[in-house]
Amino acid sequence: MEIKRIGLDLAKYIFEVHAVDKDEQVVLRKTLRRDAVAQFFAELKPCVVGMEACCGSHYWARVLTDLGHEVRLISPQFVKPYVKSNKNDRNDAEAICEAVGRPSMRFVPPKSAEQLEIQAVHRIRQRVVANRTRLVNQVRGLLGEHGVVVPRDINRIRRTLCEIADGQSPGFGELFVDMLRDIREELAELDARLAGYNQRIKSLFRSNEMCQRIGQIEGIGPITATALVAAIGDKSCFKNGRQFAAWLGLVPKQHSSGGKARLFGISKRGDRYLRTMLIHGARAVLGRSAGKTDMRSRWINRMRERRHPNVVAVALANKNARIVWSLLSRDQEYRREHTV
Repeated sequence: MEIKRIGLDLAKYIFEVHAVDKDEQVVLRKTLRRDAVAQFFAELKPCVVGMEACCGSHYWARVLTDLGHEVRLISPQFVKPYVKSNKNDRNDAEAICEAVGRPSMRFVPPKSAEQLEIQAVHRIRQRVVANRTRLVNQVRGLLGEHGVVVPRDINRIRRTLCEIADGQSPGFGELFVDMLRDIREELAELDARLAGYNQRIKSLFRSNEMCQRIGQIEGIGPITATALVAAIGDKSCFKNGRQFAAWLGLVPKQHSSGGKARLFGISKRGDRYLRTMLIHGARAVLGRSAGKTDMRSRWINRMRERRHPNVVAVALANKNARIVWSLLSRDQEYRREHTV
């Protein structure tokens, strides 16, 4: 049995295998338990194994690569058109096998264990930030019911909570004041946890040479730099910086037909977290570019004269993404005078 390509449908416990030979004829359909997957592939000759990029796919990519197989991760949206009839695990495995064999298919770069650790820090930090924002919004709503309107500034919320909890603002019931004291402690705990994750990110930034090179770009700090390094697995998956910017969703969405090109706003595809970090960093650069005479600042100021600041921020984020790809793919240092 000469197996050329395998489609592996991942799951928690039950895995489906669909294999074809060099003539594209089906030679194997098999259901495996989780503890039997590694042993099954260890007994096979090296071949191409396709999997959807989902939870656990990067782990199995490392396991199967160590066994000598060539692993290709594919986005689920590219697998769906190849599903025949109804959806089930066996049909999904067949569709994966078919999609992976297409010569023009695009694949997801596998991530190393170090990249997954950095990504985990960002995911947990993102959840802590969301919890703190949710708590602050709830406090503003509760205080608004008692006629106290607090601006959207977390420092103002902290001061207001301290004033009410310390009895400096009369007119509140004892029960309400006790609850605000609990909220103040919860907010302080979230602040401490967020500071801890920020410190972890700074440590990762200082210990990674790639992050150091990316961090020299204006608008990219430790958080954005480490998130980019965690997201980019194999730099060879992108032919140029334009493809990398398109992967981040920083290019116009296109709906063209009949030889007439129609472009809209940015596509917003890819990782929303990375795109948000790049655009927020670009907004920070815009706020400090006024009055500067270097080439990059002059380019920004010329764009601001004719376009909306949000458009300029996205354009600068697009440029920064292309610079990041150039630095990582060519192992170069950032040269500011060559960026415009």
